[in-house]
Amino acid sequence: MCILCGRRLDDESGVAFGYIHKDLRLGKCEMARIRSTDMKNLSHQKKLYLVLDLDHTLLNSSKLKQLTPEEEYLKGQSDSLQDVSKGSLFMLDVIHWMTKLRSFVHTFLEEASEMFETYIYTMSNRAYALEMVRLLDPKREYFNGRVISRDNGTQKRQKGLDLVLGQESAVVILDDTQKVWMKHKENLILMQRYHYFASSCRKFDLSSKSFSQLKSDECEADGALASVLKLLKQIHHIFFNVLDCSFANRDVRQVMKTIRKEVLKGCKIVFSHVSSAKLQAEDAHPLWKAAEELGATCLTKIDPSVTHVVSTYTGAEKSKWALKENKFLVHPRWIKAAYFSLRKQLENNFPVSQANIQ
Repeated sequence: MCILCGRRLDDESGVAFGYIHKDLRLGKCEMARIRSTDMKNLSHQKKLYLVLDLDHTLLNSSKLKQLTPEEEYLKGQSDSLQDVSKGSLFMLDVIHWMTKLRSFVHTFLEEASEMFETYIYTMSNRAYALEMVRLLDPKREYFNGRVISRDNGTQKRQKGLDLVLGQESAVVILDDTQKVWMKHKENLILMQRYHYFASSCRKFDLSSKSFSQLKSDECEADGALASVLKLLKQIHHIFFNVLDCSFANRDVRQVMKTIRKEVLKGCKIVFSHVSSAKLQAEDAHPLWKAAEELGATCLTKIDPSVTHVVSTYTGAEKSKWALKENKFLVHPRWIKAAYFSLRKQLENNFPVSQANIQ
């Protein structure tokens, strides 16, 4: 339907915005106009756009039938659905799920919404998405209908900013899965996955126990959402208060690149057994390039100044040297995690196994 005259458009015309109205389609020109107008309005409010994933980012859910015997105690600890604003663990009998909101999520949404116009974008179906949003935003303060589900997607197994009515240069994405944002990696901050239920650990082949099995949870003060909120505040501050170019020329992706450049500053890295091809600067290997974008210095040979050896095999000569000289020996995932989270990761979380040859 044309937003101006109400005329029904051909099915192939424009992009369907079914999450706004089931018959709404917008053409390219109209989308550009809306985005431009909305951006001007938000600039006066000093706001950007924030696209949030649901599962493993803001919350974790498990089918009731997938709860382990260790988790049966949770059924007696679930919070009332009459006032969800006061709870974090909910048993949703109607859809046969149990959901745990991530620690700090209420504070996170409250503070993030002051700096961003927020969207939910999930690969789950719409009925589930709306139920989760009801738990996250019971007073409808944050999302105002901006809930995009897989039912609205324009690309199979992919998420896209074509469904977000905001300029790509002003959008930040928080998601635990990088591969669904292939066209928008520069907008993405990768979230550490939230595994509250045992079924979540099984889904990702993790041998560790879940928070529910350990009868614990993420720390409110320095958990994943508290950490990323600090990063969002930094991005917002630089975008509005540090950049001196015209507002139309500002780009949140450039801000994120600037922040990323500081993540591994001071690190000197040598690679070993990360690909069949020899790593050299001129080869522009993806890992080498990513490390340099993070502010690290990459070398081809070991010397006393090297701080990290990145490898997939402890038996390699450079790996043995790192262990002998008490240098950090880390898996290539250490660089990838730092790149998308915009934060230096603890080296101990990315060990190299002798059997792990890739």
